[in-house]
Amino acid sequence: MVFLSRKKPPPPPSSSSAAPPPKFPEPQKESVEPDPVEKMTAILAEAGCTLMNPYGPPCLPSDLHAFRRHLTGRFSSCSANSGERDNVDALRSVFISGFSTYIQSPSNLRRVLSSSSSTKRNETLVRNLLLVSPIQLDLQEMLLEKLPEYFDVVTVFSLEEDVARLIINHFRWLDFIVNPDVFTDKLMQVLSICPLHLKKEIIGSLPEIIGDHNSPAVVDSLEKMLQEDSAVVVPVLDSFSNLNLDDQLQEQAITVAISCIRTIDAEHMPYLLKFLLLAATPTNVRRIISQIREQLKFTGMAQPLASQNKLKGKVPAYNAEGSILHALRSSLRFKNILCQEIIKELNSLEKPRDFKVIDVWLLILMYMNGDPIRKSIEKIFKKKVVDGCIQEALLDQCICGNKEFVQDNFASFVSLAEHLMSCKEEKARETGSHIYTRLFEGFSDNYSRQEILGALVTHVGSDNKLEVSSVLEMMTVLAKKYAQQLLPFSSHINGILDYLEGFTVEDLHKVYEVFSLLALSARASPDSFRSSVSNELMMIVRKQVSHPDLKYKKMGLVGTLRIVSSLGDANSVPDCSSSQVSDCGEILELLKTSVDSCRQSNLAQIIFYDEFTTILSHKLLQPAIMDWIGKHLGEFESLFLSDLDNGKMADEGSYSGLEGDLWMNLDGSISPICLNILALASSSSGSCCLQILPSYFLFLSTVERLTNDGSLAGIDALLGCPLHLPSSKYFAAAGWQSLTKKQREILSLSLYYAANWIRELLNAFSSQIDKRFGCISQATEKDVTTKLLKRLRNLVFLESLLSNLIMLSPQTLPELHHYSATNQHTHVGHPERKTEKRKLHDNSSQRKGNMKNNLKKSKHTNVDEKLRQPTILDAFKKAGVVTSQTQLHEIPSVSSLDGKTTSVSMDETCSDDESLSVKIPQVSRGLESQRNKFRPLLPQCLSILKFPEVRREDIDSPEYKAELPLYLYLLQDLHSKLDCLVPPGKQLPFKRGSAQRSFGTFKLVELVSQIKGLFPSLRMHLNIAVSLLIKGDETSQTSWRDEFAMAGNPNTSNIVVSESLIYTMVCKEVLFSFSKMLTLPGFETDKSLLPNLLEAFQHTDIPVASFPDIQPFPSPGTKDHLYIGVYCFFEDILNSACSFSFDLAFECLLTLQLLVTSAQNYLGKVSDEATKKRSSGRIQGLVPSLHAKLGTSAEKLLRHKWIDESTDNKGLKNKGEMVQTILRIYLEASGSTSDLLDELACTILPQASLSKPTGEDDVRDHEFPTLCSATFRGWYKTLHEENLAILSKLVKTVSSEKRQNCQPEATRAHLKNIHKTVNVVVSLVNLCRCHDKVTIHGMAIKYGGKYVDSFLKVFDFLEAHFQDHNGLVIQLVKDLQKATRTLQTLCSEAKGMKQTAITSKIPATKRSLERFLFHVKALLHTTSRGSNFWMGSLKHKDLRGQIVSSQAYVDNETDEVEEETMSGEAPMEEDELPL
Repeated sequence: MVFLSRKKPPPPPSSSSAAPPPKFPEPQKESVEPDPVEKMTAILAEAGCTLMNPYGPPCLPSDLHAFRRHLTGRFSSCSANSGERDNVDALRSVFISGFSTYIQSPSNLRRVLSSSSSTKRNETLVRNLLLVSPIQLDLQEMLLEKLPEYFDVVTVFSLEEDVARLIINHFRWLDFIVNPDVFTDKLMQVLSICPLHLKKEIIGSLPEIIGDHNSPAVVDSLEKMLQEDSAVVVPVLDSFSNLNLDDQLQEQAITVAISCIRTIDAEHMPYLLKFLLLAATPTNVRRIISQIREQLKFTGMAQPLASQNKLKGKVPAYNAEGSILHALRSSLRFKNILCQEIIKELNSLEKPRDFKVIDVWLLILMYMNGDPIRKSIEKIFKKKVVDGCIQEALLDQCICGNKEFVQDNFASFVSLAEHLMSCKEEKARETGSHIYTRLFEGFSDNYSRQEILGALVTHVGSDNKLEVSSVLEMMTVLAKKYAQQLLPFSSHINGILDYLEGFTVEDLHKVYEVFSLLALSARASPDSFRSSVSNELMMIVRKQVSHPDLKYKKMGLVGTLRIVSSLGDANSVPDCSSSQVSDCGEILELLKTSVDSCRQSNLAQIIFYDEFTTILSHKLLQPAIMDWIGKHLGEFESLFLSDLDNGKMADEGSYSGLEGDLWMNLDGSISPICLNILALASSSSGSCCLQILPSYFLFLSTVERLTNDGSLAGIDALLGCPLHLPSSKYFAAAGWQSLTKKQREILSLSLYYAANWIRELLNAFSSQIDKRFGCISQATEKDVTTKLLKRLRNLVFLESLLSNLIMLSPQTLPELHHYSATNQHTHVGHPERKTEKRKLHDNSSQRKGNMKNNLKKSKHTNVDEKLRQPTILDAFKKAGVVTSQTQLHEIPSVSSLDGKTTSVSMDETCSDDESLSVKIPQVSRGLESQRNKFRPLLPQCLSILKFPEVRREDIDSPEYKAELPLYLYLLQDLHSKLDCLVPPGKQLPFKRGSAQRSFGTFKLVELVSQIKGLFPSLRMHLNIAVSLLIKGDETSQTSWRDEFAMAGNPNTSNIVVSESLIYTMVCKEVLFSFSKMLTLPGFETDKSLLPNLLEAFQHTDIPVASFPDIQPFPSPGTKDHLYIGVYCFFEDILNSACSFSFDLAFECLLTLQLLVTSAQNYLGKVSDEATKKRSSGRIQGLVPSLHAKLGTSAEKLLRHKWIDESTDNKGLKNKGEMVQTILRIYLEASGSTSDLLDELACTILPQASLSKPTGEDDVRDHEFPTLCSATFRGWYKTLHEENLAILSKLVKTVSSEKRQNCQPEATRAHLKNIHKTVNVVVSLVNLCRCHDKVTIHGMAIKYGGKYVDSFLKVFDFLEAHFQDHNGLVIQLVKDLQKATRTLQTLCSEAKGMKQTAITSKIPATKRSLERFLFHVKALLHTTSRGSNFWMGSLKHKDLRGQIVSSQAYVDNETDEVEEETMSGEAPMEEDELPL
């Protein structure tokens, strides 16, 4: 047998065996050669074991230990002599032979593998024989060779009947293994040919069979088996987990497991992942996580909702993935290093293509496990959502692809959505809404939907307005799609009604739309939901409408009209006619109740008409409702219009003592009617009617357009009809002084109502020239176009005149726009643009000077001025904020009445016979503070900007020049609208305030659709304005007055037009609008907007030679070429503006900066595929070239002479912050910022003087005329800030390289760059020795302390490289000491002189200086150069180096005592540092 061949052969016969053997009879032969089986039986019997037990398995003795000792003694040859040893070997061979013969019978084999005791099943004969060491290996080999005989046996459930499993079971948990190597080899040979079920059994039992012996061979063998058959991966992983492997073998096992991720079956993946994650250590955790992320592929995809029911129960991959997720979650729960590494890994992902489904699941699983890392998960999840890395498609795969797992962890998903909804970022809220929506759609059980709706109602009660708005928007979407499914949960949704008081108007729209949709859906519901939803909604709305408080009445009106919109829609298909009739009757009753309740409140009527107008502009209501609206609008003529007889009033009486005239008659004598403003304004009841006139007319025009296919032919007489207003004689000094206070109020109110009437005329009739509707003929269109321009001229005149009246007689104007009444929205027509115009004139010192001047002027103001109600602009000015309108007032040519005081008397302005001067353009602080009360101009009015292009007139003609003030007015309105639409995170660099984003009744989509066609017109207006500024031709004031007279404006002799100011403002407004358009959210959704905008502002002839770094040059039509063309266009304007306007040149520079940023963002979003196709020159050359040209342009502005008396540039007194911005752009765009900074701080700045220049030679000592006494503080501050920024970047760089092997060349370069920053701060701080300005000293202390703080962070780097670069390091510290000593002196002097503006900055700086001192000491002592450091008390000296007398004696006395020199009295060497 094979077992015997491996043993020593039996002893050879004796030497006498050569003789013929003696012959014995047969009986004696049997006694000499006994049967091996009998001999084996006899040996077992001697040991106390009965093999032939007729009742079952062999009967073992009670003392098994004695049994095994006996057999071990019989078969052991250790204590026997040589002769006996041969007999022992023969006996062992006979026993093995007999046992092998005995178990040839399957029944006998099963007997010896079975136990005779029912209580001790493991006590079998084979088990005990395997514990006999002399025969263990033979028995192991014998049993292993028996295994193949039972491979074909059908697997049974009972272990006793499965011989192969019984054999393997006997190898487990042996007390010892005599020869583990041989046994392992034999076991692996048999294992390689075993069937799969037995192979899994053996592999899983390997740790119990071989223990810790021969693990390398086992691991190698198992790796080969995995390569051959991946089905055994689970038992292999079990073996790897249970084997006691060293570090090397453990890494090998992990490598084997990782290699199986791609090939393993989905059902086995949970075991593989659990093994890998539990085997993670700090050394291999990154490798494991990265490999799992890279190789683990989720097959579950988000299925369409319509097909999910069909696929339910037939997608086993989802169940497998659920198991994978359970395994991942349980593994992450108990290993913190896994969570930390996953967070690091995901934090490093910056692009959406890098994120996978597994990444989202890892974040969600860690979030499910709760604290302590839940906050960290929320933070990173929000960040990745906002950055666009986690997109909705990934979330869909998570939620819709693994519903069973999501259902089990539903609360965690709801909690994550709650967190996202509470974020201020819009993208995060959108993602939270998407999660809620997917959860609602995917889980239709009552529990899940109640949880979702309960969470949404909780959001509604939040103080975060953005959160509330997003939740209500999502509720509206759900109600539109799933109204019928929401009806059973109406009791939960009703909780929203508890929070109505805190909602904005937009939120009220959304709330009532939700309930209206539910009520509409309830009509088709056969159960009682209709009565519960509809009745409760109607009851709430009626209560609110009837409430005397406007706040609640507004809620009721919004709810009423939203119900009308839903239930009264003409396009809705009711189930039965009776239901439709019932709903119509209920709606008409509700409308009548609303109209009756609004009669006592003008603002309530305004809200009613404006909301109704919004509804009718989007849908047509049922005929019965439209008939009621027609009857209601029939009152318009009797309320507001008067008949004319041959162009004159039939009754020209007096109104409150005021005479009236017909103003602005565009139709002449053929006009049959006029708007009777004066009569209504002079009566208390009529004034109330005028307050609702604009909204009433807007409602009328909307209904007319809706019922007549977009045409306003039925009311076109209103566009040209005159306005009955007070006589123009009252605007002369004599007439104005004769008026009472009440009459002056009537004058102002009449102009106010007239201006808003014209605004609504423009809103209504500007739609008639829209080519998309085509509702009028070409002749009519030309007539309407002409009238619109005249009405716009009337509007400019009226507002300028009203501006003067408000200044002369301040009064509060009534509200005409319901959004202004709620203080929730910014007016869209012409609001305060706060600080959006980036023309920041003042600084702190200048404000102090202005304050002194104002105090002097206040002595001469009248009593009315002292008692005047402070406006919002006054509050801004008091707080130090300069609004754009304030800036305009500070320009003498813009200020009304010379701009000397806010309230002046008429006799100070003109003589008795002269009329009030109307300056155009003109802005009044009193009027601008109330601008939000005006009616807004709708986006469709912006189409007037295209009139010159449409009419194809000569833009050089006097007619076009005369229209520029009108286009300026519309450009300002466009700028205001764009202000409100740009997100807070995308505001322009000079924006110090934030405009409200929502306004009026229109949205971003409407404005974007309107401005698409304006781009060429904006370019045209900019070109002409620039050309007119360059020419400098002045048109006579008579021509301007004639143009205003042609529009029907009375007494135009008092109009004064500032041409140069108009042209400059047109240029600025176009630049503002262009900059804002680049940052509009619409450019992200509409891909054609950006190319169209860039194409409209192309240079006519691009100088290719100016871009030598861009090779090859982009071909025309590409975005790269478009960016270059736009840059050249604005660069030419900047070059031209240098000759006549610093402000315009500055605005051009900021526009160029924003354009370069936009180009950089575009290149950053190019896909990898597109990047590979592009040439390296285009990628590397475009943005750097534009950046370099931007720096050149900034340098040109800094080097330009801005004190030419022939232009509007009268010096740089109010241009400090603007010069700062130009300098910052110049530094950032330079090739080497540190070198340029060093040159400016050490060479240029010391040449400047803080004294006021007395002649041209005083400011010509250096190359930068913009560096003078007026701008020195701005230069000084900017250089400090940029130097700090450079040092901070160096700190980050050296900190990252400290962990790596930094090359000596790189280290030396870093030290030199740090030294440059030291030179800069030393030069800047030491400037205080020759400049005694307190503000300069304060900035030196502030920024000097910050610099020292940042410098302390590089001491680790200095210490690490001190031995190699000790000279540079010591020189670095010694040079910085020059600045620290000056800082000490500045601090002492400021305290002594009690300079309170500086003392607040001293403690932080002193702490930084002390820390610097001890850091230097620690550096030198750590590097074994402590003898180079000595410390002593500084003598009290002033900035000029003179010892202060009060401290001279003390210093002389203590110098010798406190100076401790570590190196004795030797003189200081070059590298010694006295501090």
